[in-house]
Amino acid sequence: MEEIIRRIAAAAGINEDLAREAVGIILNFLNRDGPQDKVRQLLDALPGARDLVAGTDAPGGLLGGLAGKLGGSLGGGMGAMAALNELTSAGLDMGQVQTVTRELVGIARERAGADVVDQVVDAIPGLGQVL
Repeated sequence: MEEIIRRIAAAAGINEDLAREAVGIILNFLNRDGPQDKVRQLLDALPGARDLVAGTDAPGGLLGGLAGKLGGSLGGGMGAMAALNELTSAGLDMGQVQTVTRELVGIARERAGADVVDQVVDAIPGLGQVL
């Protein structure tokens, strides 16, 4: 995961801690709102992704309660908007949000395959708008 974090940080012009937080936000969002079988394949293809999701999903983790903010009452597009809000609240501007998201999706396509990633993206309303 550290290689992925470094690559995303460099592409977005942000520090690695912020890149790690952003990746955690995105992976948690996908894990919660995406098709479970495809998200599982995606997480398995990204070394350290499951640990990052587990670490950011825990109380007091990097997300500081994102799971509660994006909980079951918010679905689909609302979840995407809440995740976007969380990313901007973490300190990313819209250009950086798009760069981080596109870079993570690109890495996921390289490692999990375009079909898996496209099925996850297509299944979540609003996600394609960020890409």
